[in-house]
Amino acid sequence: MALTEAKFYKQLPNNIAQCQLCNHFCAIKDGQVGVCRARKNQGGKLYSLVYGYPVALNIDPIEKKPLFHFQPGSYSYSLGTLGCNFACANCQNWDTCQII
Repeated sequence: MALTEAKFYKQLPNNIAQCQLCNHFCAIKDGQVGVCRARKNQGGKLYSLVYGYPVALNIDPIEKKPLFHFQPGSYSYSLGTLGCNFACANCQNWDTCQII
């Protein structure tokens, strides 16, 4: 599996990478992963562990989404990967978001 360098991070001293993708702003030490467990620091660079590996692909009615007022009766394309930056009790997606 070839790793893809992540976007939205900042390199800090001592090979620490600060992820800037969500509000956790994880300062990830070399060899470690962030809260979401989907990004890993290797040698001061942050890499995505899930890029190109979707676990869920679906066509959903727009009414199921937060943009349900946008073009009622249309559809949206949903795509999901492993990893999540939340730890919600009773999560309906736990099997895909927390498994890694």
